[in-house]
Amino acid sequence: MKVKLIALGLFLSVSMTSFAQETSVPKFGKGILNLVGQDSTWTMKVAARMQFLGIGQWGENDQGNLASVGSNFLVRRARLKFNGFAYSPKFKYKIELGLSNRDISGASEFTHDAPRYILDAFVMWNFHKNFELWIGQTKLPGNIERVVSSANLQMVDRSLLNSRFTIDRDMGVQLRHKFNISEKFIVKEALAISQGEGRNVTKGNLGGYQYTARVDFLPFGGFTGNTQFIGSDLKREEQPKLMIGAAYDFNNNAVKTRSNQGSYMFTNTGFYETDIKTLYINSMFKYNGFSFMGEYADRNAGNAVARNEDGTATGDIVQVGKGLNLMSGYLFKNNWEVSGRYTSVELDKNITNKNKETQYTLGVSKYIVGHKLKVQTDATYLNEINGPEGLIYRLQLEVHF
Repeated sequence: MKVKLIALGLFLSVSMTSFAQETSVPKFGKGILNLVGQDSTWTMKVAARMQFLGIGQWGENDQGNLASVGSNFLVRRARLKFNGFAYSPKFKYKIELGLSNRDISGASEFTHDAPRYILDAFVMWNFHKNFELWIGQTKLPGNIERVVSSANLQMVDRSLLNSRFTIDRDMGVQLRHKFNISEKFIVKEALAISQGEGRNVTKGNLGGYQYTARVDFLPFGGFTGNTQFIGSDLKREEQPKLMIGAAYDFNNNAVKTRSNQGSYMFTNTGFYETDIKTLYINSMFKYNGFSFMGEYADRNAGNAVARNEDGTATGDIVQVGKGLNLMSGYLFKNNWEVSGRYTSVELDKNITNKNKETQYTLGVSKYIVGHKLKVQTDATYLNEINGPEGLIYRLQLEVHF
């Protein structure tokens, strides 16, 4: 027995030594494992992240005074990420899986009643010079606040504009390209054709396809570390860096209330279909710890009121309207940051029967290891014209291995 135990110990030691030689255990925040094939024809970085969130809410009572609505503590996000290249560094991939309830919610007949585990699953092929082809499910090149990862947000979570007008993720293909007008002036373009119903839909195309185009101008050159889609100026840009961009999304014969998001619009004969168009104008500026992000969204539809074949309204409507989101912050040298945000959303009242909504948010963040380990808190005052007022306080911890 003793000989067998010694042999087993030697086998495990050799196995672990071999495993250690083939893997690289990186520093905190750089992934859990960095795998490299023996012939260097593939790599895989394995990472995980968690967000723990506490929320307190207050709203107007019958007497018009603010009263506690309730509180909530939850695992806001829990995700696994895998990325690297296969066969050639020009052929990259990314897989991101969501594990929290908020990540996987939304199961329906259109997802075969299965949880929506898959966030991203796509490949990126750099097939010619500065051209790159993306195939699979990932974020569409829409509003900047959605393109910024939830791990890299400047505040606890995204704004009301994003929740009303984002086009988030979808299944399809994207063509991306960049070129220089001058030594510093960079232009980046993206074109996407997608299914048009959002992520994890397995029923096939319902209605028409979705077409998205985006162009970004960087007149002062690229952001340090390619951080134009990362909140806060953690790199403390020594020279001013600016990105101004615009995106346009056309969802042909859309069957959901918010383009490829929201709920399905049913009629007595099937789905209600209408063309939905969304325009985004975005900007990002960073310099010496100061950052500013602005975005404008405008959505309209061919006919925003869903109707049955006989012309009667079904009760479903497209969320048409416009929104403005402005956010800025300053990062002190001790990595504490103070930030502020103003958001205004004005849906078409004649269609949606919603008044103009505004949000005022003040946030404080402590970046311990950048966005990989941080504590964030913010307070938001919500106001609806001729409607209720509310207050939300949030505290969140992000741990990203």
